[in-house]
Amino acid sequence: MSSSRRCSSPDSNDTTDERKRKRMLSNRESARRSRARKQQRLEELVAEVARLQAENAATQARTAALERDLGRVDGDNAVLRARHAELAGRLQSLGGVLEVLQMAGAAVDIPEMVTDDPMLRPWQPSFPPMQPIGF
Repeated sequence: MSSSRRCSSPDSNDTTDERKRKRMLSNRESARRSRARKQQRLEELVAEVARLQAENAATQARTAALERDLGRVDGDNAVLRARHAELAGRLQSLGGVLEVLQMAGAAVDIPEMVTDDPMLRPWQPSFPPMQPIGF
């Protein structure tokens, strides 16, 4: 207020001072509450960052383990493909020899093979049946 509007009575000054003091206390309390809310929000965000960092680390570890498994399975698969190609070639060669022998009229007696090699017994898988992947 301008000085011309102010009342010069002591009661008026006391009332104005009292209102000023109350407003100042109210503003201080409001600022304190605002700082407390800001601090609480900061603590919540710090906790969320820590949680997300831990989750990210766990996800990265899982991804690395899966990539190692994939590399191992890819290696095993390459070995099996090479073995398959080798055996298919052998079978084709033996089939050709057998055909030549039969055309020549030779008696061909094919003995039963006894082996522990599961690759030579494709009708008897050496692994458990695969289970469907559940989602």
